[in-house]
Amino acid sequence: MTRLSMLVCCTALLVLTWGCARHTVPDTREADERAVRVSEIEMSKALAAKDLEQLMSFFADDASGIYPNTPSITGKDALRESWKTTLAIPGFSLSLQPLKVEAARSGDLAYVHGTWTRTMNDATGKPMADKGNYIVVYKKQADGKWRIVADIANSDLPLPAAPAK
Repeated sequence: MTRLSMLVCCTALLVLTWGCARHTVPDTREADERAVRVSEIEMSKALAAKDLEQLMSFFADDASGIYPNTPSITGKDALRESWKTTLAIPGFSLSLQPLKVEAARSGDLAYVHGTWTRTMNDATGKPMADKGNYIVVYKKQADGKWRIVADIANSDLPLPAAPAK
């Protein structure tokens, strides 16, 4: 190989290496997971305080909710109405326990798997408890804040027995 060929090859390799390094997305997973975990804690506080507007601040405008015994809900306004009704149920309380938080390497999505415990009064005014699992999908918004885009929960309670025929 001539000196000129060697110089051209080395220069090309250097430019390619520099170009690839410039486009590498930094790994922010640890910070992203921490931010989402803080959101979960703050959302649990909003639920305990029954603060509807604070609660809604965790949801993206196009968020969806899939909750036990109810049709799917899409959009922040529809979610607000659903949560307004839920928070007004006598004896209502809900606590969240995030078990696993994982953020995507891309830095734009994260999910939480956790458990929840809910109490509310039944038709006779007697407190009844329920518990279950949830999955929440967070998406980083244009303003850099993490917002919920999908909130999915299920109950651990068994379905009632079918009536005898």
